[in-house]
Formats: sequence, structure tokens, C-alpha cells
Amino acid sequence: MTEINEAFQLLWRKLEIWLKQIVLMLPNLFLAMLVLVLTFIAARLLRRTSDKLLIRFTHSSALNNLVGTSVYVGILTLGIFFTLSILKLDKTVTTLLAGAGIIGLALGFAFQDIAANFISGVIIAFRKPFVVGDVIETNEHFGTIERINLRTVDIRRQTGELVKVPNRKVFESALTNFSHYGIRRIDLKVGVSYAEDLERVQHVVKEAMKDITNMISSKEVEVVYEEFGDSSINFLVRYWINYKRQTDFVYAKSEAIMKIKKAFDQHKIEIPFPITTLNFGVKGGKDLSIELKEKDGLPSLAKTTKLEVHPTQQDEGKEKAAEE
Repeated sequence: MTEINEAFQLLWRKLEIWLKQIVLMLPNLFLAMLVLVLTFIAARLLRRTSDKLLIRFTHSSALNNLVGTSVYVGILTLGIFFTLSILKLDKTVTTLLAGAGIIGLALGFAFQDIAANFISGVIIAFRKPFVVGDVIETNEHFGTIERINLRTVDIRRQTGELVKVPNRKVFESALTNFSHYGIRRIDLKVGVSYAEDLERVQHVVKEAMKDITNMISSKEVEVVYEEFGDSSINFLVRYWINYKRQTDFVYAKSEAIMKIKKAFDQHKIEIPFPITTLNFGVKGGKDLSIELKEKDGLPSLAKTTKLEVHPTQQDEGKEKAAEE
């Protein structure tokens, strides 16, 4: 019985000590509760303010939500640390900070690729080198941007495939934005016969290029001769178009090819092409019928057939055959 009384008295003394400490800490408790409530209110207000301000700089809902949430959590964390300090729980604050640092370091090493893509996505969202709907080429992928996430950039190719390129690769690699200025130049390669009047060809091509869909009329069509080819004189038709979608380039180029071909047909301008001449016999220049008569039988094509590609020897072979 005596032992029970002693235990009860010890417990009572402990409770008295705790009660006195609680009474002494009441002001601190009220102040801590007040700080905690004010922290929640301030976190909500700052989150709403950040959302309104971010809309002016970026239209990425994912980025806006991320920044707003980060501001909210950051304010709450600071408020909790202040509350613990008011309650004189400094050791607890130190332990929490140390634990958060160790956890953050470990997560940084474990998810460094994800973190790199995330940070690159944030930078892309703020700098805005492209927007949804732009036609770009990066990391050997060409297409239209469909979505910009905090981890990937989604590109829709011309053939319909969806490519998800990590933000880190987009940020670190060279990128071509075809839609940035809204215009694009088309270089169309054409060839004409050596017998044609080149100044006349220039005039015909420029007349044919009028009224091309989406072509910028304020920029002159250029017809620039480039080289002496094997069977033609090659030149470039350079013209500018309004460019918003991938199809603008394809259709404008197709329409120009049809118009130039039609104009060349009307003005009897020849578009040459390589001619294949088959020479039979060792010396060549003989018709197949003559060669068969001389051999008195079907020759072995593997031994007597010679294939040459030459644009100027077709008539020579016929003339030699006629003379023989």
C-alpha cells in the first residue's frame, strides 16, 4: 500500500510540474496559434497573388500551379518553424532542417534526370522560345508542338506520330523554330535544256509564279542560275510564303511545280532528263538486229551488252548503225 501511495504522489508531482509549465507557456501557445493561423491566411493570399501575376508571364497552367503550390508550401513551412521557435522547440527545428537537407540531397542524386528535365521545363516556360502550334525541329525531330509539359515537349510529326522529347534535350540542343517570324522561303530547284534562252526562261518562270497561294507579293521572286549540270542548266526559284502550318510549305511548293511545268509546256521550254543508250558489240553503236546477224545467233548478253548513260549519244548510235 505504501508503494502505491509513493507512486501516486510521484505521478501527482509530475502532473503539477507539467501543469505549471503549461500555465507558464500559455502566452507562447496563444502566440504560436496566432502565428500559425496568420501563416495559413498569408499562404493563401500569396498563392492567389502569384497565380494572377504568373498569368501575365506564362500561360502554362502546369507551371502556374507548380509555382503557386511552391509558394503556399514555402510560407507554411516558414510559419511552422516560427511556431516551433516560439514554443522553444529549437532542437526540433534543427532536427527537421537537418533531416530535410539530407532527404533533399538524397532525392537530388536519385532523381537528377527528372530534376534536370523539370528545371529545363521551368526555364522554357518562362523564356518561351516556342509556343503550342509552332513548327520546330530539334534532336532530329520535325513537327508541330502539341503540348509543353514540365517534363517533356510533345511534337506531332507530319506523318502523325507523337514524339515526347525530354525538356533537358530541347534546352541543351539546337532548335529551329520555323513559325517564329510567320514567313518562310522556299528554294525550288529546276533544270532547263542547254539550248534554251536563259533570260526568256527567267521571264516565263516569274510570270508563272504569280498568284501562288500564301506567297508574299511584297518580296520579289528570284530566279538564280546555280550550275551546269550533266544534262541541264540548273537554277533555283526562291520565293517567300506566309507560314503557320506544315502544310503551307508543302502546298505552296507543289503549286509552284505545277505552274512552272504548265508554263514550260505552253512556251515549249524543254526540261531535260538523262537518256539511257544501249550499245551492243565491243565498239558499240550497232543496232541489235545487225549484231545478231553478224553473230548468226543469239549473243550472250552478259558478254556483249554494255549499258551507258549519256545524254548526247542517242542519235550518234543511230547514225553509225545507219552507215553500216
